[in-house]
Amino acid sequence: MIETRHSSTKKGNTKSRRQKKKKLQHSLLIVSGLLLACLWFYPFFLIVINSFKTKAEIFQSTLSLPGGLSFENYQEALEKLDFIRSLMNSLLITVGSLILVVFVSSMAAYALSRNTSRLSSVLYFVVAIGLLIPFQGIMIPLISLFGRMNLLNQPGLMIMYLGLAVSMSTFLYYGALRGIPRSLDEAAIIDGANTFQIYWKVILPLLKPTTVTVIVLNTLWFWNDYLLPSLSINKAGMYTIPLRMFYFFGEFNKQWHLALAALVIVVLPIILLFVALQKHVVKGISDGAVK
Repeated sequence: MIETRHSSTKKGNTKSRRQKKKKLQHSLLIVSGLLLACLWFYPFFLIVINSFKTKAEIFQSTLSLPGGLSFENYQEALEKLDFIRSLMNSLLITVGSLILVVFVSSMAAYALSRNTSRLSSVLYFVVAIGLLIPFQGIMIPLISLFGRMNLLNQPGLMIMYLGLAVSMSTFLYYGALRGIPRSLDEAAIIDGANTFQIYWKVILPLLKPTTVTVIVLNTLWFWNDYLLPSLSINKAGMYTIPLRMFYFFGEFNKQWHLALAALVIVVLPIILLFVALQKHVVKGISDGAVK
């Protein structure tokens, strides 16, 4: 009887220690997360506070708070960015490229995942190996080829983005499709659906988390890209927002107060998009990489 009580007391003490250990670990995770969040937010905080300063105030002290909340920097930055035109160009290129990437990658992944032949495996390997090819290695021949085809314009840029983004996007879609049972396809065939109807009405809706991931990751790239647009569409009236940002950095004069205000305008929508869709992004990456 005494041994039974002693063992139950022991178990109770062990359980209490485990609970305390779990609480401590949970508290440490929260503190670590808050510290990491502060580290992530601090550079953006510096950009915001300096966007309200004059050029002289920025050079005097980057870390100090602004003397007042004047929106003159933002008004001047919007004018010099030619914001409406550059915004429309960036939106057109980003949205057009995303539509191409999502549909081409998802259809390619669907075809490769449902076909079990050796040729399908080889094609998937060829697509996946594109992840290892650096852009700098194909930059000059790519621009030269598109120049000879008269495609150094907005449609040509969208095709370039498609070719560069299709490997990663197909890889994510392929992994997610491996987790979708073929019985759904068979049930749709019995109901009289053809291959495209199965893809469009059955498979694509199930790939929503992966599609959101592909959209967010590629939007971050397409929206902020400077190098490829500068090589292909750097002409009068065809500039994107990143191209126009370099207006503030001349050879002898750097307008940091205007550049930081413009940077807030450009970056804020992307940050809000990522924060709003981050749960889908994490799920989409896990679906595409683990399954």
